[in-house]
Formats: sequence, C-alpha cells, structure tokens
Amino acid sequence: MLKENEIKVGDTHTAILVEDLKRTQIVQYAGASGDYNPLHTDEIFTTQVAGYPSVFAHGMLSMGLTGTMLTNYVGDGALKKYGVRFTNQVWPGDTLTGKATIIEIREEEGYKVVDLMIETTNQNDVAVITGNATAIIET
Repeated sequence: MLKENEIKVGDTHTAILVEDLKRTQIVQYAGASGDYNPLHTDEIFTTQVAGYPSVFAHGMLSMGLTGTMLTNYVGDGALKKYGVRFTNQVWPGDTLTGKATIIEIREEEGYKVVDLMIETTNQNDVAVITGNATAIIET
C-alpha cells in the first residue's frame, strides 16, 4: 500500500504490461471472458467482412492488464475506483506500457486517498487507454 509520507503529486509509476501481444493471448482471453466476438478471434471475418487489418484485443483485456499494474502499485485491496476509456485498438504484436500519475492526495470518507491519472500506450506511444483511479493510502 502506498504511504502518504513516501509520495507526492506528480509521482508516476510505469510498467510494461505485455510485450509482443500474441493472438493466442487474445483467444485465451476470449475463452476466459466468454466474449467470442469474431473481431477478436476470426481473422477472415475481421479482415474480409469487417474491414479491419487483423483481429484485435478485447478492450477489457487491455483494461485488465492496466488494472494489474495499478494494484501492483497501490497495493491489494487499496483500489476504490477505476475507470477507463478505450482510445485505440490493441493489435497482435503490440507492446503495452501503463503509467499512473498521482494528481491529488486528499481525504475521502475518513481515509487518505490518491487520485491517479491512467494512460496505457503502445510501442508507438499511442494511447490505447486513458482513465483514472482512486486508491486508499496509509497515513
């Protein structure tokens, strides 16, 4: 868990979420989530019917990877709120890097919390997820 005396507004935490995302990982996520939308699993449908260059990852896969980075940073059980916006597709072969930036330290409902700005980018520094989170910190 983050400690108030060890952090300040503007601090960032960065982590590589996945290197060279494999199609197999996308299909495994489809199985785990039950989301078998052909845009994520069927290359022929995705390219010939839907007009995309390839299958692409589920938004929730990217969100889950980003969420893991967050809980690794703030600590298990500390995350109070987490919301994202999917800004670009994630393709097979992408490498994703997540970044959390402390934008405020404040009190909420008797707890000290941090508000975080979240951004996950691909290897070309293009944002694929933006969002925010709030986590409880130790005083």
